[in-house]
Amino acid sequence: MKFFSLYIILFGVFIISSCSNTKYLPEGEALYTGSKIKVVDSVYSKKKKKAIKEQVEDLTRPKPNKKILGLRVKLYAYNIAGKNRTSTKGLFGWLKFKFGEPPVLMSSVNPGINEQILANHLQNKGFFQAAVKGDTVIKRKKGEAIYTVVPSVQYTINEVKFDLDSSDLKKAIARTTRRTLLQKGDPYDLDIIKAERERIDSRLKNRGFYYFNQDFIIVDVDSTIGKNQVNMYVRVKSGTPPAAKDIYRINDIFIYPGYRLNNVNAADTSTKNAFYYKGYYVVDRKHLYKPQMFERAMLFKTDSVYNRRAHNQTLQRLTSLGLFKFVKNRFEDVPNVDSPKLNTYYYLTPYPKKSVNTEIAGTTKSNDLTGSQITIAWKNRNTFKGGELLTIKTYGGFEIQYGGQFNGYNTFRYGIEGTLSFPQFIVPVFKLNTSGGYVPKTNITLGYDWLNKQKQYTLNSFRVAYGYVWKETLAKEHQLYPISVNYVQPINVTDQYRDSASRNVTLQKAIEKQFILGSTYSYTYNTLLTSRRKDGLYFRGGVDLSGNIVGLFTKNDVKNGDTAKIFNAPFSQYARFDADFRVYHKIGKTTIWANRIFAGVGFPYKNSYSLPYVKQFFAGGNNSLRGFRSRSIGPGSYIYPDTLTGFYPDQSGDIRLELNTELRAKLFSIVYGAVFVDAGNIWLYNENPAQPGGKFTKHFLDDIAVNTGFGLRFDVSILVLRLDLGIPLRKPWYPEGHKWVLDQVDLGNSQWRKDNLVLNIAIGYPF
Repeated sequence: MKFFSLYIILFGVFIISSCSNTKYLPEGEALYTGSKIKVVDSVYSKKKKKAIKEQVEDLTRPKPNKKILGLRVKLYAYNIAGKNRTSTKGLFGWLKFKFGEPPVLMSSVNPGINEQILANHLQNKGFFQAAVKGDTVIKRKKGEAIYTVVPSVQYTINEVKFDLDSSDLKKAIARTTRRTLLQKGDPYDLDIIKAERERIDSRLKNRGFYYFNQDFIIVDVDSTIGKNQVNMYVRVKSGTPPAAKDIYRINDIFIYPGYRLNNVNAADTSTKNAFYYKGYYVVDRKHLYKPQMFERAMLFKTDSVYNRRAHNQTLQRLTSLGLFKFVKNRFEDVPNVDSPKLNTYYYLTPYPKKSVNTEIAGTTKSNDLTGSQITIAWKNRNTFKGGELLTIKTYGGFEIQYGGQFNGYNTFRYGIEGTLSFPQFIVPVFKLNTSGGYVPKTNITLGYDWLNKQKQYTLNSFRVAYGYVWKETLAKEHQLYPISVNYVQPINVTDQYRDSASRNVTLQKAIEKQFILGSTYSYTYNTLLTSRRKDGLYFRGGVDLSGNIVGLFTKNDVKNGDTAKIFNAPFSQYARFDADFRVYHKIGKTTIWANRIFAGVGFPYKNSYSLPYVKQFFAGGNNSLRGFRSRSIGPGSYIYPDTLTGFYPDQSGDIRLELNTELRAKLFSIVYGAVFVDAGNIWLYNENPAQPGGKFTKHFLDDIAVNTGFGLRFDVSILVLRLDLGIPLRKPWYPEGHKWVLDQVDLGNSQWRKDNLVLNIAIGYPF
């Protein structure tokens, strides 16, 4: 609010005195307002000239004073503080030296230098005959620079030749030519030439040429062949050192798992006490680590050809063990050998064996519940000397509401969870490993939760899971849990809740005994972690199966009133699938268009009429349909008659479809804005007479809820505080022909605002 208030004040100052930008300028000076690029050439279309303009318009210097919503707010602040102020203290000191920005003067603009910069850039892009002329225009103490660009004809590639012979180096280069970035017919581009040198160097590093680098490659360009074309000749420089032409193999591999930074103890790097294990020398005087762990993590083997990819991935794998704070290595030439070889040394600085972390989080929901949770996690690294990680977490939290329909219906929960993680696949009979940059993990998890909803019920929940987590790359991750067990037991259900539950199936489902015995698998693909392009993709797909094996031994069918039980609780039988697909498109430097499609469906069968409550889908709230209360939408066109009880239950379903789109843009400083539209709903797989209109049918589009809204995000790096104000546009429970409610918007009516405006306060982006 500090920045918002400041902006309002400065905007008022601007209205009162629009000339304040130039009022305090030195005598004879003008305020620089920016540059304009004019591309003049009859050869090119408007689209091509626009592309040329976009290439160069950001290259001119200096940059003018920043604008916020069209106003030079930072310059206003600087002027308000006064030109004679030297102290950084107080409001005016902060305005001038922290928030403010001094004027950018026309005297600092050098058209000649900018002409040269623009011309050089165009020449590097193949416009060898480009001409640039700069000029300045000053009016009413404000000035701008105008640059007229005549690009002329862009040269293209006629032919690319690689200088090859029978040497190992040039043979290796020859194998890379089919993937060359230099293609006949493409425009000449110096950046592409540089990228081609980097590509060749990278391929050679993966073929054992340890001492080679891109500076040993030269690309000669002949632009005299005519027809605005060039021939290119890729060759190795004549002065390339002999070592750069040799293929190196790995000799001995030494691993120091107890290395200390700023080491002064020579014993830490001595090979005297090394223990040899399957080609690796492990220097571990205290025997804190089993050598098998390093064998699984290492991708280099004795006598293997040096490979830069294996080099980097080995460092990644050692880091991903989670045992070492710092990981580094070095290579050393082996003297007096018949062929070039390298000794390899890995220095690993361990984390403390045991540690305790505490996290405190605040939560708020669009149903007016607020709360907090504290989590204390104890870690024991290298538990059994094989890189195992034992984590025990305890947590406790609450959600409360002061006033409103949930007053007194507070929620309290606590729990404990233990996870033992092994840095390998533990699979009976088979021995598996991955070859990428990440060590696979086998996880065993045990957990217990206690949940108390005052005036309603208390639940005990027990869970056990055994599974695997592994990454193909940074962008691709798999999680497979062949054993996943969850047992939920209700206790202390109040008479008030039982009475309400007898009239509402949703309330009844929340207190049912649940026994889930099955398997889960999920796959995540996320280019946001690796992509340097404007666009990013995120996909997560999951499969959740329960009761399939147990169901082979039973013939029960819940539809016939015949339910099988385990430990006096009906076990669930279902197949659940979900997919979350997101696309991010960068429109400008600080503007992103984000889109999400979520689809999920559960197929209950035999021993289950619907998905268990903890596996069902919900719609509405901070990260869903933001124009509706949390978990209040659906199923289908059903609406809960809230006059029956003093509280509003969460609505759940077996099927969910949701679409979200959001335009995000930076406003100023740490403040970002967004406008959004959300649409979706949940449905039941089987008909339920207690929830008419809730079943999924071919007319499901009639049940779609729609909302719009806008929001602010305060991005302070370590977290993003998000405020979203949502407004419903379509209410699926309204009669046919009246579902769209845009014509009912009445911002001046306090009752309408109370019933329809939903303020969401959350941490992080919704997707």
